[in-house]
Amino acid sequence: MAAAGGLAWGHFEAGWVQLRVRDVAVQGLPPELDGLRIAHLSDFHLGMPSRGVRAVARAVRWVAERKPDLVCITGDLLSRARGQPRLNELLERLPSDPYIVLGNHDFALSRDPFSEPVQLGRLTRGTLLADQSVTVELHGVAVEIAGVDPRSWLSYRTSRFEPSDAPLRILLCHFPRALDYVPEGRWQLILSGHLHGGQIVLPYGPEGRLLLAHPSSRYRQGLYSRGNTTMHVSPGLGTTFVPFRYFARPEATELVLRSG
Repeated sequence: MAAAGGLAWGHFEAGWVQLRVRDVAVQGLPPELDGLRIAHLSDFHLGMPSRGVRAVARAVRWVAERKPDLVCITGDLLSRARGQPRLNELLERLPSDPYIVLGNHDFALSRDPFSEPVQLGRLTRGTLLADQSVTVELHGVAVEIAGVDPRSWLSYRTSRFEPSDAPLRILLCHFPRALDYVPEGRWQLILSGHLHGGQIVLPYGPEGRLLLAHPSSRYRQGLYSRGNTTMHVSPGLGTTFVPFRYFARPEATELVLRSG
């Protein structure tokens, strides 16, 4: 009975999404961008049976209701090609075209035996960034948004972008270790995912949390900083290996930028 109850809880938690709004202090943020709202979504892992699909759908509905200034998605969109129609359906529901990078699972660069290489078809919405940078105007201010191709990351640990004088510079990289490798001051904000907040977590003591996956990871979820760079690591929305989450709820996050 205990085992059955544990499995049932893990199955339930995989779809029990948190919808969180959090302030983020950003160094050098222009006054015009104070209060800029960015929806950060990550790790859909569509194409495999999981209540994570429910979490993704609820997150997209929430973002559509909130209508943020910017929508960013940081990789692992698909685990199997059969998730592509659902992906495009969800992208169509977003309030604006998202900026997207891919993750390792999108190329089956993973130890997950249930993942398979995906030839990502045409995305019906959004700008896919693969070692590319674009500049957009928000509230009358130039904002650079760049994205790292996960295959370049695995080969070179960091992608190289030309210097930019945009008053706000945002990097999308699936892997949180980007914070350790980016040049000092090049990016004010990094958005990452990958770790699912551990997905299977064993709490101990008043504050302790043992991650069964990536137990030695320094950047698990939430906010981190190095110098003038702030990073947000999303707990993601889907699941891998097993369709369960324990003490690691899926999350969609709206980041409200504040002058640091």
